[in-house]
Amino acid sequence: MTEPPAVPPLLLRRTAVAQGWSDDELARAVRSGELTRLRRGAYVDAVLPAEPAARHALLVEATLAALRLPGVVSHQSAAVLLGLPLWDVPLDRVHITRPPGSRSDRSGVLCTHVARIRDHDVVDVGGMPVTDPVRTMLDLARSLPHEAAVVALDAALHRGLLSHDALRARLFDIVGSPGARSAARAVAAADARSESVGESRSRVILQRWKPAPSAVQFPIRSGGGQLLARTDFAWEDVRLVGEFDGRVKYGRLLRPGQEAGDAVFAEKRREDAVRDEGWDVVRWVWAELAVPHRLAAKVRRAHERAGRRRR
Repeated sequence: MTEPPAVPPLLLRRTAVAQGWSDDELARAVRSGELTRLRRGAYVDAVLPAEPAARHALLVEATLAALRLPGVVSHQSAAVLLGLPLWDVPLDRVHITRPPGSRSDRSGVLCTHVARIRDHDVVDVGGMPVTDPVRTMLDLARSLPHEAAVVALDAALHRGLLSHDALRARLFDIVGSPGARSAARAVAAADARSESVGESRSRVILQRWKPAPSAVQFPIRSGGGQLLARTDFAWEDVRLVGEFDGRVKYGRLLRPGQEAGDAVFAEKRREDAVRDEGWDVVRWVWAELAVPHRLAAKVRRAHERAGRRRR
């Protein structure tokens, strides 16, 4: 598991009052910048972290301390505390789960879910009860849009934070609960081979809009068997490969002492080598992921052109 976000110490009002602070003193400390108010009754002796996950971790700690009824930290709040990857997931509310018989609730800072949680679903994080990585990802798969759920699952699987077998086995624990079928669909669509958010989103779009690729992380070899490239996607029937181009990708390609232009030039030579082996190449960028039907149409046109060349 990756490390949870580093956060500054939290100061609760009740702790400050017990130490001799008055409410007026706390208010003056906030006005002077000595303290930063996180939420009602909770402060930090520092500037709030810029990283959304770090701010959310503080909010979880402050909110849990103010609960009258206990709950298990779950969903995206659990993912943050466990250091699990998220994409396009709101972090404005703290999510907890309580057992059946409780009341679901949603306020300005708290979202309460009602579901059965087994003892083995819960781990301790900094003294707080938190759903474990597998249960957390299944809860997210139940509640998030399909694309965001698959992106999160892909990233967790790729980093080795959990296994596909564990996800499939624990699906039985949520059978009959709201969103269970959505979770099963997301787990079936997840792929540990995806190396970025852009690749995961591309795969989801192409599976939905067609044509779905026949392979991912597909190796292209020379006639002598030398590995020339490992491409994001492939349509083997027409010898077409697809590549998602993101700035982060070119950063990953940089070797010590290289500049971005060097990586782009090396990628161009790599594409030339792929084409020399009789493969067509289609590329797309972040902006095209925002218009799925146009991306799918672009890939379909490339697929048709490649097919005509093979006839």
